[in-house]
Formats: sequence, structure tokens, C-alpha cells
Amino acid sequence: MPRKPPAAAPLSVVILAAGEGKRMKSQLPKVLQPLAGEPLLKHVIATAHTLSPAAVHVVYGHGGEAVPQAISDPSVSWVLQRERLGTGHAVQQAMAEIPDEHTVLVLYGDVPLISATTLHELLALAGRAAVGLLTVRLADPEGYGRIVRTARGDVRRIVEQKDASARERALSECNTGVLAAPARLLRGWLKRVKRANSQGEYYLTDVIAMAVTEKVPVHPLTAREASEVQGVNDKIQLAQLEAAWRARTARALMEAGVTLADPARLDVRGTLAHGCDVFIDVNAVFEGEVRLGDRVRIGAGCVVRNSTIGSGTEVFAHCVIDSARIGENCRIGPFARFRPSSTLAAEVHIGNFVEVKNSQMGAASKANHLAYVGDAHVGARVNIGAGTIVANYDGANKHETVIADDVHTGSNSVLVAPITVGAGATIGAGSTVTQAVPAGKLTVARARQETIDNWQRPQKPRK
Repeated sequence: MPRKPPAAAPLSVVILAAGEGKRMKSQLPKVLQPLAGEPLLKHVIATAHTLSPAAVHVVYGHGGEAVPQAISDPSVSWVLQRERLGTGHAVQQAMAEIPDEHTVLVLYGDVPLISATTLHELLALAGRAAVGLLTVRLADPEGYGRIVRTARGDVRRIVEQKDASARERALSECNTGVLAAPARLLRGWLKRVKRANSQGEYYLTDVIAMAVTEKVPVHPLTAREASEVQGVNDKIQLAQLEAAWRARTARALMEAGVTLADPARLDVRGTLAHGCDVFIDVNAVFEGEVRLGDRVRIGAGCVVRNSTIGSGTEVFAHCVIDSARIGENCRIGPFARFRPSSTLAAEVHIGNFVEVKNSQMGAASKANHLAYVGDAHVGARVNIGAGTIVANYDGANKHETVIADDVHTGSNSVLVAPITVGAGATIGAGSTVTQAVPAGKLTVARARQETIDNWQRPQKPRK
């Protein structure tokens, strides 16, 4: 019988996140700079978790407790690097918590686009008695450590640019810093790393030459895309990675059948689930968890956050939908706003400059122009006239309004909560109602029109 391959060693991930990032010119630590609406470090931690590690250790330094407080992930082990003496020193801070039988994967808190697919391949190369080294080929390798190979193509060592000869600087294969190694071997190598370099630091890269000397196999893996291993040192590079994120996300959506008016003008800052035949116009922004049903159309300039939009619904341009549930076959906007905890049933129409907050609207109800519906339960087939507002706030407390089925409110009406409007009631235009409105009747609540003779408008004194 063929032998079974040995089981993979338990995995410990070490994420280096202690850098200051002076070139960011920001009070925010570098690893907390936002990419697609989340801190750089959070992206790396999320990818690490997809590998099912036994532990994730984050080595932090600059910014102090601000970094773990901002991430607040109970599954992460936080390790403080009090003195920043290089990458080798940083990894060594976490080694005390890592058993010898583990494989150690080293990642970086400012390299957010590294893929789980690449990391799985790298870990497979490392095994229990070898080192997996991730490299990248760059047209412009300025600033990167270079991979030095033998005549046979085997990795011999890594040389940092400041310590490299002119010949070595001409090499295009670069070190990404990402590697996987057996913990027992890595621990021994790190203890022997010296600071004999131009920076006076403990370089993690020195362990590669040690592995070669001890005849431990070093298996290189070349990253498919440079953006996957690109770090962030300033706002220009941050913008470049944001563009790469958008391109990656747009491609995935289009491959899944979503039609994008312009793939370059889409922002997804979270997760976007979708049905069939979805269309998204330019400059739409999706934040948090968003779900779009079949045949949903999103107009230009819309912002949708933590919301569900039902099949067949069209959202016209420049709407903001925040933490809402929109039913099927609704028509929304343009220039409509939904604040949290709003729910629409099927075939509801919400028109231009209408705001809905913490309210439920029944099937086929409409608020087509210049209305505010707050803290209200609205029944089916209700027509909210232009300029109607539900006055839900008394200056201290919010109050609830109940509007039953088939109610019509005239233009420019005010419903002062708490109030109940009975089924089939009609409220005359310009009314301010402060008491219960009976079902099936016309209610008018406005001052009688009068004309005052001999009235003089006040005049400004002439200069």
C-alpha cells in the first residue's frame, strides 16, 4: 500500500505590525490606515484566519495599545516589541509562544492584498523540514532586498539593497519578506542573527543563508501579481493598493455575472452578495454586508451600507441606504435617504428628497416627494403627499406614529407624534394634526384663511 503523506504541522502565523510609517504623515499608526474601509492590519488578520492556524500573533510597537484596541480581535495574541531592532528581532518576540513542532508563517501588517491561495502554496512548499520563501519579480526593484541564486538557480541568500553590490542591485527578483519555516529551526537561526549591516538591525532575511549553509531546502515561490505583495509606506502607495483592491473586486463581480458600467468606478468596502442580472452604475459605494437580489439596478453615486435590496428593485442616482431592508420591485430615489432600521415591503415607491428613518412601510405605499417618515409604522397602499413630515421628536424623546392602510396625506401636512391615523383616512393639504385621525374620513387641521386690510409690511430704513 502507498504511504500516506505526513500530516501538515500546526501553523502559527506571525504578523509584523510595529512600524511607525513616518511617510504617512499621520497620527494614525501605519497598520491602521484604511484600505476599503478597514485597517490594513485587519485585512492581513482576516487572510491569516482563512488558513485555520493554531494561533495568530501580531507584533506591534508604534502606536502602543491603539493598535490592539482598534482591531479588538479576541483570537489574536498581541506581542509588544518595545525596541524596534529589525524584522528578525520582531519575529523573535513572538517565538516564545510558538511550540517547536509548529510551522511559522511570517506576514506583514502593511501588506494587505496577499491571497490565501498564494499562502497555501507557500506552506505546501515549506513542509516540516524546509523553508518556503515568497519572491516577486519587479521591473523597478528599487528599495527591495534581492534574491541571490546559484548558477543552478537555487536560492543562496537575500541581500538588502543598502548592503548589495552593483551586480546584486541589477537583479530583478526581490524579497517580499513573507516566509514559512519550521519553528524549531527558525528559533535557532534567529538566535544567531547578527546586526552586522548598514542598518544595525537584526534582519529576518539572514535566516535564508543560514538554512542554505545547513542544507535545509529553501523553496521559492514567485508571486503572480506584484500588488499582492506590495507594502504601504505613504499615501500614494495606499491609493495604489486601493485601486488594486477595486480592480480585483470588480473583476470578481463581473466574472460572477454582475454588469458594471465602469469597473474602475466602484468601491466595495465589505462584502457584496448578489443575484442574477444585477446592474451597478458608476461611483457606487458598498459598505459592510450588502445583499442585492436578482435584477437589482443601482444608480450612479449611490451609497449602500449593511442593507438588503430585494429582487427587481431599482435605486436611482445619489441615494444613501444605511442598514435598511428594501423589498422586491421597489422604486427608490433619486436623492433618497434611508437611515437605520427602515424596512420596505414590496412595490414601495420612495421618491426624490425623501428620508425614511426607523420605519416600516407596507406594500405599494408611496412617498414620492420631499417627505420625512420617522419612527412610523405605515400600512399598505398609503400615499404620503409632497412635503409631508412625521414630527417624531419633541426635543427630548422620539415618539411613534401609526398610519393604517389606504391613508392619503395631502401636501405639506405635519403628523405630530405620538398619533394614529385610521385606515382609509384622508388628511387635507397643509394640515397639522396632533390628535388621532379617524378611519375613512377627511380631516383638515389648518387655520382659516384671512386677509387683513390696511396691513403694512415693515420697511428697512433707507441708507
